[in-house]
Amino acid sequence: MSIIGKVDSLWRYPAKSMRGEELDEAFASYSGIYGDRVFAFRSSANHKGFPYFTARDQRRLLQYRPRFRHQDKAARPINLTDAESKNANPLLADLAELVVDVETPDGQKLAIDDPALIEMLRADIDQKHQVTLMQSQRAMTDCRPVSVFSLQSAQQLAEETGIPVDKRRFRANVYVDLTSTKGFAENELVGQSVRIGSKAVITVLERDSRCIMITLDPDTGEQAPAILKKVAQAHDGMAGVYGAVLVEGILHKGDSVEVLEAIS
Repeated sequence: MSIIGKVDSLWRYPAKSMRGEELDEAFASYSGIYGDRVFAFRSSANHKGFPYFTARDQRRLLQYRPRFRHQDKAARPINLTDAESKNANPLLADLAELVVDVETPDGQKLAIDDPALIEMLRADIDQKHQVTLMQSQRAMTDCRPVSVFSLQSAQQLAEETGIPVDKRRFRANVYVDLTSTKGFAENELVGQSVRIGSKAVITVLERDSRCIMITLDPDTGEQAPAILKKVAQAHDGMAGVYGAVLVEGILHKGDSVEVLEAIS
């Protein structure tokens, strides 16, 4: 095993495409980070293969701040300690307990299922978007359950584009500070497994194909097309990596990240 870095920060996104929340610890389950993207919005105007209503349709989504009403129940499975003592899988959350309230850009607080929220989201966009709320026990991610992105990749893109690059543009679950000084070193982890902290193991499956989302400022929604252009031209349109959880466990900010030796 070799330590290649540490966890810089942990993030989850209670509602897909809305603002994320930084966590001191997070439970990595087989289906993703606990509480991540358990809500999303569907648009009737979007493709059935990707029905989600996102900041690509309404940039102001990024300025809405979702928060679980019952933080303790959204932090980890309620029976996690007992399940681990019996070497059993913990229970998924009761959906009724994962209630989310949303702070709007103008400071209002609405339940995520309040029809008034959907009307706000549809304001000033093409009204072909008939928007409905979705809820799931598992993360409604674009591809794989967990996303990882290095600070070094953000720094390299800043140097390549000549503009500041906020890591939050990449909406990862785990931001890592690698010992390697070069950007995009996480690409070398594809096909390998890493242990984060004392227990959780994530196998890195593929690089993360990027879209217009990374051009949007995470606070204002303003576009910086140069970032996506550089990723497309210099990095095959990829930035960061996707993984799947092999061993569930709690992740902490500051945890070591170590590559596990392959078993032949």
